[in-house]
Amino acid sequence: MTFDFDKNIDRSRTASVKWGSIPAVFGVEDALPMWVADMDFEAPPAVVRAMKERVEHGVFGYTLQTDSYREAVTQWMKNRHQWSIKPEWIQFCPGVVPALSLIVETFTDPGDKIIIQTPVYPPFYSVVKDHGRELVHNPLKVTEQGDYIMDFDDLERSLSGGGIKLLILCSPHNPVGRVWTRDELSRVAALCEQYDVLVASDEIHADLLFQTGSHTPFASLSEDAANRSFVCTAPSKTFNIAGLNTANIIIPNEERRQRFEKTLRKYALGSITPLGAAATEAAYREGEAWLDELLAYIRRNMEYIQSYLEQHIPEIKVNLPEATYLLFIDFRGLGMTHEELTRFLVQQAKIGMNSGIMFGTEAEGFMRMNVACTYATAQEAMSRLHAAVDQWRKEQ
Repeated sequence: MTFDFDKNIDRSRTASVKWGSIPAVFGVEDALPMWVADMDFEAPPAVVRAMKERVEHGVFGYTLQTDSYREAVTQWMKNRHQWSIKPEWIQFCPGVVPALSLIVETFTDPGDKIIIQTPVYPPFYSVVKDHGRELVHNPLKVTEQGDYIMDFDDLERSLSGGGIKLLILCSPHNPVGRVWTRDELSRVAALCEQYDVLVASDEIHADLLFQTGSHTPFASLSEDAANRSFVCTAPSKTFNIAGLNTANIIIPNEERRQRFEKTLRKYALGSITPLGAAATEAAYREGEAWLDELLAYIRRNMEYIQSYLEQHIPEIKVNLPEATYLLFIDFRGLGMTHEELTRFLVQQAKIGMNSGIMFGTEAEGFMRMNVACTYATAQEAMSRLHAAVDQWRKEQ
């Protein structure tokens, strides 16, 4: 491989949320951090180089979102996702979650209903509830094989009941790792057109696909889908630059784009940082080869973990996701309550993961594991888990 993803990088003294919060979050000092969704890898060399050049300039004043920046974003969408967008559709925001919050505030009113497809990324709940809107759940269904699919009958029942103004879509889905097919998304789009519902599509994981080209941007489905959607994108997950707080919200409808921009100005959130701008443009112009190798490396981690569990800990099961660097692992075979499982993983296995229940009550007994780490870290995690389960078996 051209890039060294086996390099062990000490993040312990960098104010890293993922590494530095272990004692506060898990109550132990020595848990292996496999929770917060950032990577333990260096950003692409082109990104680091661009930031160094910008730092060496020495002046970090207010920064424009330049034509060159917008062109880099549009070219990435065209080349990576076969989606032709206009530069003027791109609206900067300091993050996807802030964008979702602004969309809720701008395009819905207190008491309006907003639908989410659970289990799902926890901020989807908070951006609804914190604005005084009513949360409606459209739980995903699980097949006999353990795959997640949308429940369209339930979705239509909810939409037909009236009062729903917005659907927050997770595409690809976090934590279950589904890449929704064009047909699935088209059915969502048709229902939202029929019942006049806006769609905020969180597509932050869209570049992290294990089958290139399989992601369909929601706004690319049709003219109507484009007019009613806000496509939330960012280079943060893709290139491990989440701390630079840079997202690009793509809003084809001019009137809604202007309203969104007005809310950004209201909270003085519309200014990109000089380092965020430099890193994003470099990533989209020069980061593709790095990304392709990254995905192959992460897939190897995933396949190793799945194989290890099948061979050594069959009580624990996992299906490989179609996207993201996150495994949604089923621990229900251990027969533990949520509290027992959490305590077991932290105190016996010494691994820090995200509890499934934080994504929704449907995910009790699951854990989300971040495998954007070195292969050696994945091996250490399996060694710790195996030893803990062996001890648990002896005590049964």
